[in-house]
Amino acid sequence: MKDAFGAPQSLLVLGGTSDIAQATAHRLVARRTRTVWLAGRPSPALEKSAESLRQQGADTRTVAFDALDPEAHETALGKVFAEGDIDMVLLAFGTLGDQARDEADPLAAARVAQTNYTGAVSAGLICARALQTQGHGSLVVLSSVAAERARRSNFIYGSSKAGLDAFTQGLGDALHGTGVHVMVVRPGFVRSKMTAGLQEAPLATTPEAVAAAIETGLRRRAETVWVPGRLRLVMSALRHVPRPVFRRLPL
Repeated sequence: MKDAFGAPQSLLVLGGTSDIAQATAHRLVARRTRTVWLAGRPSPALEKSAESLRQQGADTRTVAFDALDPEAHETALGKVFAEGDIDMVLLAFGTLGDQARDEADPLAAARVAQTNYTGAVSAGLICARALQTQGHGSLVVLSSVAAERARRSNFIYGSSKAGLDAFTQGLGDALHGTGVHVMVVRPGFVRSKMTAGLQEAPLATTPEAVAAAIETGLRRRAETVWVPGRLRLVMSALRHVPRPVFRRLPL
């Protein structure tokens, strides 16, 4: 159960090698989180992430999980929930892809969509059902400001995040009143492994800043979190730019 301050004592991370996930897990463990499950493809990177949390004092375990293998999700995630209640699930896996390459390779584009959307739908529903059975817990889903309006430079990634964002909002509505809290997080450009080598966008942020915003959102039981917060206004304006004008913007 969460403590009196709303901090989760147990955490399941889907996408255990994500920079944002790692920053969030470390921040929560520094508070009161004591049990952490890291789900991801077995790799030295996943084990390294787990070991760093163990050194911080958390009882940390790993579980094999592949977003592109939804038929195995029930078994993998069921194993975690069978061990005890989970106070918070952080759905943090995803892939940026390569827009130019993916436009020329429909199979590669489909893998981006399957990872970011269909894999998340499968895992999200399984975790939501388990949290509802418990009668408590938070499901935190990493979306993106790219979900707000498709841009020429990354519409494949953006459209997959738009689907995930809409799914998460609908799931939150469906679970309202059940004791399960659903929160969608919309970061802008995050300086991380995923964006290494890319030109930095305005209002760029860090994994640590996203982690801090997630912690604040949990405490407030927010349903939507923007990182940084100013992006809410920026994207509200961009959503209403006429399409002929939007096409001429360097986005």
